[in-house]
Amino acid sequence: MRSRRARMKVAVVTGASAGIGFATAERFARSGWRVAILARDPDRLRDARSQLERIGGTILDIPTDVADAAQVEVAAKRVVRELGSIDAWVNNAMTTVVAPAHEITAQEYRQVTASTYLSQVYGTLAALRRMRSQGRGAIIQVSSGLAIRAAPLQAAYCAAKAAVGGFTDSLRAELIAEKSPVTLSVVYLPGVNTPQPTWARNRMGHEQVIPDPLFDPRLCAEAVYSAVRDPQREIWVGRSTMMMALGQALSPSVADRRAASMVEAQQGDPMPHRDGNLAGPETGPARIDGPRTRDVVGSRSEFVTSRDVRLLKLAAAGGLLLAGAALRTLTGRGASERLR
Repeated sequence: MRSRRARMKVAVVTGASAGIGFATAERFARSGWRVAILARDPDRLRDARSQLERIGGTILDIPTDVADAAQVEVAAKRVVRELGSIDAWVNNAMTTVVAPAHEITAQEYRQVTASTYLSQVYGTLAALRRMRSQGRGAIIQVSSGLAIRAAPLQAAYCAAKAAVGGFTDSLRAELIAEKSPVTLSVVYLPGVNTPQPTWARNRMGHEQVIPDPLFDPRLCAEAVYSAVRDPQREIWVGRSTMMMALGQALSPSVADRRAASMVEAQQGDPMPHRDGNLAGPETGPARIDGPRTRDVVGSRSEFVTSRDVRLLKLAAAGGLLLAGAALRTLTGRGASERLR
């Protein structure tokens, strides 16, 4: 029994009682990992654990507000005490406010920053304290295409996700300098069919609509799992994420004007203001999928890694070198013929 336990790896997933976090926990469980799931609502967390246990394996549910560094540290200690180690830590939890930037209060900016950015800092540092001593581990930051190309009506969320990238890049350089075996990956996600838009604090006066294409949470979970199995610096999920990154790199001013059209595109049917899950969790069952029932994209071809991008760059560079060599050969041949 002890040797079997020693062979089984342990993953920690935050925000794991719904949506992408729940799908990610399920992906690890299906691959034989023991999984610790963290979220604020103990009832939904128990429901998630019950569903995951039907797959098999060991599931540890730890009610945790990951915006609180002390609670994250307590959760990490419990994982090691009860499961023995932390091999992978997935920072997925988030909250948001959907409203024009000038209508978001200072307290709301602080709350989104704490739950969406600082939670990843706290989770990373808690995981790293264990991984440094055990000499292994993978930390995955779940980010968004909106960290690369921000959208209107989501200023607090976009800023928090952008901060994740700065923190991770700085820490990665430190780990490289100390020759640490711990890996850090950032997964950039597109619009995903999760319950979150029906829970978010919303002061637009309209239901939040995530413009097409909308992606399956399980595809996102597969990308996260791939970053643990085969660590990559970055992974981009969904053609929309890749197009946002490309547009922002090539012409930010054009990307600004295209983003402006998202003000109207994000507004659905009229609704009253909703407090949502910013200050506390929404009640309800654990579930992966949001309200969309059709036209949800789940193809594996819809995500690329930084290794894929490097290969594309090498292929493009190789093509340019070959074209240049061919041009020089033709030019030299033409000059030689003229000299005759």
